[in-house]
Amino acid sequence: MKINPKFFIGLSLLLIVGYFLQDLVLSDNQYIIGLQKERLEKDNSFRRVNGSPLNQAQRDTFKTLPYYAPDRAYRLDAQYQGFTKRDTTRMATTGAQPETYLRWGQATFILDKQEYKLTLYRRAFGPDTTLFIPFADRTNGLGSYGGGRYLDAAVPAPDATEITLDFNKAYNPYCAYNSSFVCPLPPAENRLNVEIPAGEKTFHE
Repeated sequence: MKINPKFFIGLSLLLIVGYFLQDLVLSDNQYIIGLQKERLEKDNSFRRVNGSPLNQAQRDTFKTLPYYAPDRAYRLDAQYQGFTKRDTTRMATTGAQPETYLRWGQATFILDKQEYKLTLYRRAFGPDTTLFIPFADRTNGLGSYGGGRYLDAAVPAPDATEITLDFNKAYNPYCAYNSSFVCPLPPAENRLNVEIPAGEKTFHE
């Protein structure tokens, strides 16, 4: 029996598509598993006496931090532009004294078909191995902490043109758990007119 060559072509295409779909599903699963592991480790750290922002009474009743469900749509590859002149800026805090940061660069990304920009900072004094990205969005005061949240990112190479922003890893400042802490507030240039339902939610005792 002679088999039509188109049959083999169609079968090959199906196998190729199936391979890539399987690879995508496995990649998503690995990402979610890794994210859940990080969240569990953070929960465990909050239960410890040393380094936890929670006081003893809070730790006694603490179960887990609340999060939005993982969503790969909020892990974004953004365009990166490092500033040639890294000016210092005084960032307002929840206390009386501002903190000093370097304006390191800017990330531009697309979300819901709209373009947004975030300024990336680095601590001006003392060791700092990552970029600091304080931001506010339209979930603040609703599903997420009203004072805004933070995001960290690896420092790009000097010639880099892209940076990954993973909002699934957005986290609350310590003052969201305990008013005795003083925390930087997201500056006006990092207040986004869009909902980002990803990362950590409002903490409820």
